[in-house]
Amino acid sequence: MKQILFFIILVGIASKSFGQSEFSTKFKAIPPLNTNFKPKKVVAPTPETPAIIAPNVFVNTNILNTKPKKDNSFQMGGTNNFSMVPKNDFVNPGDLIAQKLNKKPDNEDQIVYRKNQNLGDFKTTSLTAKVMYRDYGEIDGDAIQVYLNDKVIVPEVTMTGEFQGFEITLEKGFNKIDFQALNQGTVGPNTAEFKVYDDKGALISASQWNLGTGFKATIILVKE
Repeated sequence: MKQILFFIILVGIASKSFGQSEFSTKFKAIPPLNTNFKPKKVVAPTPETPAIIAPNVFVNTNILNTKPKKDNSFQMGGTNNFSMVPKNDFVNPGDLIAQKLNKKPDNEDQIVYRKNQNLGDFKTTSLTAKVMYRDYGEIDGDAIQVYLNDKVIVPEVTMTGEFQGFEITLEKGFNKIDFQALNQGTVGPNTAEFKVYDDKGALISASQWNLGTGFKATIILVKE
């Protein structure tokens, strides 16, 4: 009987010791959730940038390949894009116009001299006028006809290297003298030098003409 009681007491002590050891540990509270959480920044890897090295202009003076070559052309990027030498197939419209304006006609001398020439108007109080003329160019047989107020006073005369001429009486007002070229000699045009003097021997006018055949040189003396 004593053995059974002892066993019960032993079991009770053992169970109490186990219960005390289970609840003897202190209670630990669970920490609250951290609301200030910040996500960790993820930095994307940057591609490697090639190093830029500035060219040394003191060493390489033709960086852009624009230095002219011996034929005065420029090389850029391995291709000859510009040349100072004009191409044969390029036509400048301005050059064509200039050529037309500067082109001299085959009969330029004939065009220049195929017109009448005004030798001027001169006032005088002289009663008479002495008209002298000569071939001032090459003596090649230049011939003229002379008119006074539209009337022929010298039908035909071949000029030489010496002065020759005539004297006229001046009318009141206008006195028109025309020298008409009958030919151009062997070397055109019809060329002459002439002088007009008053009745006292004073020179009224001196000039020259260059005429094509059939054209006139005219001088007007106005008697006051």
